[in-house]
Amino acid sequence: MLTVLNTVLAGLVATLGMSTIMYSIHALGLANADMVRALGSLMTKGKKNAMLAGFISHLISGIMFAFPYAIIISAFPQTSFAAPLALGALLGLFHGFVFSFAMIALVAENHPLEEYRKVGVSVAVAHIAGHIAYGVLIGLLVYALPISYGFQLNIQ
Repeated sequence: MLTVLNTVLAGLVATLGMSTIMYSIHALGLANADMVRALGSLMTKGKKNAMLAGFISHLISGIMFAFPYAIIISAFPQTSFAAPLALGALLGLFHGFVFSFAMIALVAENHPLEEYRKVGVSVAVAHIAGHIAYGVLIGLLVYALPISYGFQLNIQ
């Protein structure tokens, strides 16, 4: 039970970290990476209540994705502090690439708000950076908290 609660905690922390990175990129004007509002407005079809809807759905998604991340990371031997962080970063890189291409191909063209229909390389890079941060934070918390799903790969 502690493993599940710690994974939920890791998902919350990592999602907040990812959201902070992405909003910082947006606030600095580097990319239109206001992902929480973009996600929320997909559901609300407008800006009204988009932040709340986006924040709740992003937190729920972050918790759900924490489980496969934690299962994979905890299955590898944690020979050093860097190992789970590096694996988390690799998982985040993969997840970020997949999400970025899906977003560009499916979401952007059909988004109800014009400002989120323009998706370029900078937005994709922002999403990849956010997902890498998410993975690193999950890796850090898998290392720091008792998160183990009962199996370990025997890698030598």
